[in-house]
Amino acid sequence: MKRRHFNALTLALALPGSWSAAQAQAAASSAPAILVVGDSLSAEYGLRRGTGWVSLLEQRLAQDKRRVRVVNASVSGETTSGGRSRLPALLRQHQPAVVVLELGGNDALRGLPLNMTRDNLADMARQARGAGAQVLILGMDMPPNYGTAYAREFRELFVTVAREQKTALVPFFLKDVADLADPTSLFQPDRIHPNEAAQATMLANVWPELRKLLPR
Repeated sequence: MKRRHFNALTLALALPGSWSAAQAQAAASSAPAILVVGDSLSAEYGLRRGTGWVSLLEQRLAQDKRRVRVVNASVSGETTSGGRSRLPALLRQHQPAVVVLELGGNDALRGLPLNMTRDNLADMARQARGAGAQVLILGMDMPPNYGTAYAREFRELFVTVAREQKTALVPFFLKDVADLADPTSLFQPDRIHPNEAAQATMLANVWPELRKLLPR
């Protein structure tokens, strides 16, 4: 939050005239918002603060001089059920222009029914679109040890929700991270969470689709 206020204040001081800090903060808070609702992959689990892909997204937007703020509402361990229950309040509070849904992995790790995951994601997409936001869903794959049929169904549920709810989709959020010849090279010692070196690739997977949804 401090970083966003600092950037807004710096921009204000660079413009003709003189703005107060309160005016600069008001300008920052009125900028269109990208709301990221995710789990530990977006919550900087095990990473230094400011090095996760969402933080890198903020830096990218600043470099591109886009007047957009990022709200990271991700929670480690979050499931689609948790995200679904939290989303209405987040939509009311932040009134986002874009909602990024990065959930589902923990559902699979806990063995939750795939139809429940599908229904939760679909409802979240409907809620966000009903609030006037564009929606981007980040798809996931499961490791081969979960079985070919299960992994295929899990991968396809994201495609199904995106098609039925008419949202944007990144088919595999961890492309070029989890599918390398050495699948541990870009992961933390727990072999579940990507390390700091992987975050730029994760953003690179998201950016092409997210960029299309940004307010002009």
